[in-house]
Amino acid sequence: MTVPKEMPEKWARARPPPSWSRKKPSWGTEEERRARANDREYNEKFQYASNCIKTSKYNILTFLPVNLFEQFQEVANTYFLFLLILQLIPQISSLSWFTTIVPLVLVLTITAVKDATDDYFRHKSDNQVNNRQSQVLINGILQQEQWMNVCVGDIIKLENNQFVAADLLLLSSSEPHGLCYIETAELDGETNMKVRQAIPVTSELGDISKLAKFDGEVICEPPNNKLDKFSGTLYWKENKFPLSNQNMLLRGCVLRNTEWCFGLVIFAGPDTKLMQNSGRTKFKRTSIDRLMNTLVLWIFGFLVCMGVILAIGNAIWEHEVGTRFQVYLPWDEAVDSAFFSGFLSFWSYIIILNTVVPISLYVSVEVIRLGHSYFINWDKKMFCMKKRTPAEARTTTLNEELGQVEYIFSDKTGTLTQNIMVFNKCSIYGRSYGDVFDVLGHKAELGEKPEPVDFSFNPLADKKFLFWDPSLLEAVKIGDPHTHEFFRLLSLCHTVMSEEKNEGELYYKAQSPDEGALVTAARNFGFVFRSRTPKTITVHEMGTAITYQLLAILDFNNIRKRMSVIVRNPEGKIRLYCKGADTILLDRLHHSTQELLNTTMDHLNEYAGEGLRTLVLAYRDLDEEYYEEWAERRLQASLAQDSREDRLASVYEEVENNMMLLGATAIEDKLQQGVPETIALLTLANIKIWVLTGDKQETAVNIGYSCKMLTDDMTEVFIVTGHTVLEVREELRKAREKMMDSSRSVGNGFTYQETLSSSKLTSVLEAVAGEYALVINGHSLAHALEADMELEFLETACACKAVICCRVTPLQKAQVVELVKKYKKAVTLAIGDGANDVSMIKTAHIGVGISGQEGIQAVLASDYSFSQFKFLQRLLLVHGRWSYLRMCKFLCYFFYKNFAFTMVHFWFGFFCGFSAQTVYDQYFITLYNIVYTSLPVLAMGVFDQDVPEQRSMEYPKLYEPGQLNLLFNKREFFICIAQGIYTSVLMFFIPYGVFAEATRDDGTQLADYQSFAVTVATSLVIVVSVQIGLDTGYWTAINHFFIWGSLAVYFAILFAMHSNGLFDMFPNQFRFVGNAQNTLAQPTVWLTIVLTTVVCIMPVVAFRFLRLNLKPDLSDTVRYTQLVRKKQKAQHRCMRRVGRTGSRRSGYAFSHQEGFGELIMSGKNMRLSSLALSSFTTRSSSSWIESLRRKKSDSASSPSGSADKPLKG
Repeated sequence: MTVPKEMPEKWARARPPPSWSRKKPSWGTEEERRARANDREYNEKFQYASNCIKTSKYNILTFLPVNLFEQFQEVANTYFLFLLILQLIPQISSLSWFTTIVPLVLVLTITAVKDATDDYFRHKSDNQVNNRQSQVLINGILQQEQWMNVCVGDIIKLENNQFVAADLLLLSSSEPHGLCYIETAELDGETNMKVRQAIPVTSELGDISKLAKFDGEVICEPPNNKLDKFSGTLYWKENKFPLSNQNMLLRGCVLRNTEWCFGLVIFAGPDTKLMQNSGRTKFKRTSIDRLMNTLVLWIFGFLVCMGVILAIGNAIWEHEVGTRFQVYLPWDEAVDSAFFSGFLSFWSYIIILNTVVPISLYVSVEVIRLGHSYFINWDKKMFCMKKRTPAEARTTTLNEELGQVEYIFSDKTGTLTQNIMVFNKCSIYGRSYGDVFDVLGHKAELGEKPEPVDFSFNPLADKKFLFWDPSLLEAVKIGDPHTHEFFRLLSLCHTVMSEEKNEGELYYKAQSPDEGALVTAARNFGFVFRSRTPKTITVHEMGTAITYQLLAILDFNNIRKRMSVIVRNPEGKIRLYCKGADTILLDRLHHSTQELLNTTMDHLNEYAGEGLRTLVLAYRDLDEEYYEEWAERRLQASLAQDSREDRLASVYEEVENNMMLLGATAIEDKLQQGVPETIALLTLANIKIWVLTGDKQETAVNIGYSCKMLTDDMTEVFIVTGHTVLEVREELRKAREKMMDSSRSVGNGFTYQETLSSSKLTSVLEAVAGEYALVINGHSLAHALEADMELEFLETACACKAVICCRVTPLQKAQVVELVKKYKKAVTLAIGDGANDVSMIKTAHIGVGISGQEGIQAVLASDYSFSQFKFLQRLLLVHGRWSYLRMCKFLCYFFYKNFAFTMVHFWFGFFCGFSAQTVYDQYFITLYNIVYTSLPVLAMGVFDQDVPEQRSMEYPKLYEPGQLNLLFNKREFFICIAQGIYTSVLMFFIPYGVFAEATRDDGTQLADYQSFAVTVATSLVIVVSVQIGLDTGYWTAINHFFIWGSLAVYFAILFAMHSNGLFDMFPNQFRFVGNAQNTLAQPTVWLTIVLTTVVCIMPVVAFRFLRLNLKPDLSDTVRYTQLVRKKQKAQHRCMRRVGRTGSRRSGYAFSHQEGFGELIMSGKNMRLSSLALSSFTTRSSSSWIESLRRKKSDSASSPSGSADKPLKG
């Protein structure tokens, strides 16, 4: 390909264009980077960023103002600041300012200390990195400089095991041909060494004197975050040279196995690709967070309504009654009318009643979430001993959402499978190898394989490599040309690096496990890849060392899905070797290979049917003249600054055609341990699992059967492979018709409607009888995701039990997740292990990263991480379910106790002339949410359980209430509010009624304001303590200590505040000496407290007793069965102790329903206890969950707003 005429002149000539005519682009709009070596004065004109990095947010001067500004971005903090300001106005404040400022300052201080601590460590890390030493070439002399002082255009010397200080263009190294080796673990988590190479024209600049005279100028792309791409041009000595990512050393890499190298700084500091990739992850919020925001707005509206009612009452009272008391209760100077008095009263009541939404709510929620995160981190059952890797909660904001997941989107390779590749089978020139046959010619079954092939003839063989088909080794030994060419291709067409620590001990460093497996297979069969240089590859072929000249590498990427090398053998013959995906390569073969192609395709389908990963191998001979012409076009394309990738792809496409088919490889990627059991368990929990994989359809389907996503008992597996929009639409339509026909045949009575706008289509489709699965290819999925068809695809897929998408790109993975998020009101979870899963992980509500063989990019982008897929069941069914349960119980109780506390003021307003007088002492108001009731509810929110972890795993149906959002929703919220209001009514009117007529022991009147306040406050603390005792399902020592300890602290503080000591120290603050002691010494007061407690609590106890007996939920049933089992075990122990003997009875006599034999034989991985439980709880728990599902399905107005949940068939 030649350089187009319309290209800018500056790319067509050797000298760089003059820079003095160009203006320095503004920050963030840099169009290109220009860097001249050894010329700081020239480079400073562009005002590029220095190499000093700053990840910290504050310094000593800015911390307080900036941190406070950030904290007051939170609506809650601003709201409480507004209340504080109101309390400072004496005309409207009936509470001291400290009742609000104490909790507000406490919250702000805790947050500020946390932020300051985090920022201190960031400062410490920044200083450590910025002060690292580096050797910089200045005025022809190598000088030690701190990293922060390195500038664009400087030449730096790196030594072995040193970190790269900035993004450098590699100029030269101690290795031949300008090679150097780097480790990129900090960039992408991969510990395999990678090779980088200086361009030939600079690789000779190893001498400092030569480097000091180097004045080349680099013009390249502006700073960006693409780790795997770089495009630029070096102008030097009247010539220009293309630069690519293979010439770059990025900041964060470590130099390995290379004595030294020199590099030219291109990007520094915040412009480096490492820093460009350190942007913040999108903040995710849970559905409970969103609901809480709505509820808080409702509560604020309710607060305003109460304020208006009481303000109107105040205005009327002042107008009708208050005027009579003007003589000794005059209005304040600013008040001149009853209306204005009511206006001030409104703000006073806003202050008093603000505790319906206390600031401690937000602090408590974060503390509980933090505790749940630590439980995940500390869970030994999610710790992988083999890799020494614990589970990690990388965020604290999503824990309760783990208990509400309905859709899981999983990668296959490395997530469901181990990503440890084993060369299993191959097809060479129409013959398949890898199967083992017995003496009768039958294929040997699993467990019947003989001894593995003996590779002792090859001293360089890998002893860990196993292969069972001896005929392949025989074909190699007899010199079969096709077999030799097959393994020659495998030994040449790769990017593996070889390391030989001792003579004959080879270690391969491969960028992917597939490549490592293929090169190792070639090594064992006599074609040993020994070493490489930038221009040569040395292979030992059957003991003979042969060096091939490496002319070009046409590298693999996700679009090309193939890799090629062009080599010249010792005889001078040029040949292209290519390996890649069958869908790509088969279209590029020469027409003469059609017969061989048909045979190979049969083998490929057979391999894929066994769940093996396949690649096709081909070659093409090139004559010298054609290659020289093609190489020139490749050079011109590589020099292009614009669309370089596309131009190179076009040149590669040209030469990778008319190839001769050689064969195919089949690599086994085994399932991870526990995957089938995990998928079966999650399916029983009504979680739908979709697999999104780049593998071919047959491989993905076979893995689907292996992990029990697909079963032979399914009604039908729909396969969508259409290549056009019409074909895909028709296949989806037929799938829906079949599902509807099946439903009609079993008498469901549904009538099929093609129009997707029907309000009940989703519920009808998801209620179809039978179990279905959908398998769709990548090209079909591209059409299915188009705007006019995405709903059809979604409704069809959601009606299926399992969905497998094959040959999908990373972008398509994210699009599928986004589609479900957009139209289904369901929580989604994406799980993967590679860089190609990052977009899917970030798109889903919850992202889980598997720390596997493909680096840690998925882990870094995730919200939770662990090392094996099987831990997902524990993360969701135990930690997720418990987190959701705890958070819901916490919120219900919190709103209840605060409404019970606050609404007493509302009722008191009708008896105090609406004067905004508080019922409680102001210190009680301050300490109620901070001390008296904070720790018990925190203990419940952190430690509570409804059933033990074993039962959570044993009965997956327990997970469904979270999916249906049953435990905390608007209905539950109103129930809590109603209970709180009911409690407040009794809390006020029972003591009020008693005190109206009661007397003390000495006959004097009992009723006085302070005695009433103490009685109501004591009743409140006791009632809410008893209530949380009823709400606590799992008692620990901490629960006991916090609940009863809080009661003890209340009485201690109460008596202390009414003591002589405090009065002596603060006579103006603590005037009522001995009031608490005198009040609580009266039997009438204690009878009042007991009566109030009983009347408040008894309806709750009665209701729960009746519900437990008449309509128990599933967790109640599980707890009951647990108690029954304990009793039975105790009885069995007693019987064994007595030693009673009797007739032998058959246990089957008590089985009055069909057994589970057929189910077990069918291969379904279901737990007997789950099925048994669901059978005997059908009348109680399952029925109401199912009816709720149907109600939710029927209430959906359209697919776009659907909140439909799948119905159990």
